[in-house]
Amino acid sequence: MAGDDTFKTHHHNSKYHKPVKPGQVITADGDRSVVVKDSGVSYRLPGAPFDFQFSYSETPKAKPLAIREPAFLPFAPPTMPRPWTGKAPMKKSKRNIKLFEPLNPQMESDDDGDKRYEMLRPYELGMFEERPREKVLGSPLTKTEIRELLKHCIASNRQVNIGRDGLVHNMLELIHTHWRRNPVCKVRCLGVPTVDMNNLCQCLEEKTGGKIIHRMGGVVYLFRGRNYDQRTRPKYPLMLWKPATPVYPKLIQEAPEGLTKEEADELRIKGKKLPPICKLAKNGVYLTLVRDVRSAFEACPLVKIDCRGMHASDYKKLGAKLKELVPCVLLSFDDEQILMWRGKDWKPMYGNAPPVVSSRIGSVTDDMNTSESSGSAKDYSKTDAKTGSSSPKMMSLWKNAIDSGKALLLGDIDLKPDDLLNKVEEFVSISQATEHTYPALVLSSKRVPEQSELIWKGSSDDDDNDSDDEISDDDDHEDKYYINNSFEALESSVPKGLLPVDLIVKEFSDDE
Repeated sequence: MAGDDTFKTHHHNSKYHKPVKPGQVITADGDRSVVVKDSGVSYRLPGAPFDFQFSYSETPKAKPLAIREPAFLPFAPPTMPRPWTGKAPMKKSKRNIKLFEPLNPQMESDDDGDKRYEMLRPYELGMFEERPREKVLGSPLTKTEIRELLKHCIASNRQVNIGRDGLVHNMLELIHTHWRRNPVCKVRCLGVPTVDMNNLCQCLEEKTGGKIIHRMGGVVYLFRGRNYDQRTRPKYPLMLWKPATPVYPKLIQEAPEGLTKEEADELRIKGKKLPPICKLAKNGVYLTLVRDVRSAFEACPLVKIDCRGMHASDYKKLGAKLKELVPCVLLSFDDEQILMWRGKDWKPMYGNAPPVVSSRIGSVTDDMNTSESSGSAKDYSKTDAKTGSSSPKMMSLWKNAIDSGKALLLGDIDLKPDDLLNKVEEFVSISQATEHTYPALVLSSKRVPEQSELIWKGSSDDDDNDSDDEISDDDDHEDKYYINNSFEALESSVPKGLLPVDLIVKEFSDDE
């Protein structure tokens, strides 16, 4: 009995190490077995709709290499006559055992009219019979129904909290418990799972059978379905302890993908001078983290994220998620900061649009871009303009603004404060004069000219050609004097000679 591994306690500091391969059945007890899959260690029970895991959403994509503890099912044994309470059973009572009437009405009486009684049935650990998800959900909800369901849930504190472990197995039973009181379960997500909310929402719908009807930041509202019945829902056994995490390949390698050891060390040294793009708070909501890292890679091959104050397992899980979602190459976790390299196969998000680098990372970016051999990582900008990367549409808008004189491009930012202020004031006065200056109509004082003799002062031949292009050939009565590059052609609906100005001109003409 002393040599049996079943009664040995293994903890996280033990040296237990057993190599495994994906698809290998580690241990089996009839229909109950522990299996190693690509998503980690799974547990198979007879009649279960899917293989159980400790966490369904936070499983690494890498294949496990070994396990840290003996393979045991973390559920109660199937031969228990009562639910597991963690305590030894009480002593046998001397009182008579109570008998109960059967629930089946056909068994209530015998042929002679006597009633039949039975003892208390043993506790059932798992009931996996479930109806199809489409039948439970029923017809889709309307906007009015969704609004009525959310009215009492948004301000309620009754919720399920999801942390660093993601959607764990015991939360399935907890969500069904919430559905007994309310048709909508409020789920609040914090920490690492919020990096990939789409994956978390997909796992919630698949494992619980519900439907997400509203999502706001890290808060998700899960609807149980129109035809949900608490008596026929699946009942899953609870995990009695948290299984030890298997051994996975190292995230940080001395020579990462596409780099030699010397090149990787050089990037790590240059990364120490790089300022982080953001500071992550503990148990925060990181919805835009992947997008921010991708945008930062447009300006610099290296990106650093400050994770000081977070648990070591948290920022390591963040690094693993960013490696898959961005994608990128992890270089180090030194000083509680994640240092990433965009890799040689990186492609810009905005095509061939030249990125403008911030002054804080300009020197590091120049060194990175010149050292890269990839053609896609060219040094587009040597300036220190303090702006972010722009899309082609924004670049074209800036170019049109500069060409029209509405914007000024500062090629030199090393000006003194007084010189810079003078330059800005000069540009403001010029832009205001340009904005409030309009072409003047010069008329002769002796006679009123016809339309063909009117001249626009300050207009050029190119403007006249542009105006003629905008006028339709079929409409000869269009007023050409309102044609401009910034206005569309307008046609007056008032007949000639009836405007007030026409009456004034006629009065002065009669006096002469």
